[in-house]
Amino acid sequence: MFGRWWARVRAAGADRGMSTAEYAVGTLAACAFAAVLYKLVTSGPVAAALRSVLQRALDVPF
Repeated sequence: MFGRWWARVRAAGADRGMSTAEYAVGTLAACAFAAVLYKLVTSGPVAAALRSVLQRALDVPF
């Protein structure tokens, strides 16, 4: 009984992980997402909002 169970467990885990093509697609998607985030954060309105938040945080009296 244990032998059959262990054989099924080993067979099910034989196809784990990503292949090289999947790594390439994942890397490409991560780079594209990073580029979009970079463009968003460096845009005028978002940069101004971040600057405003930082300015208010630094001007807080202790």
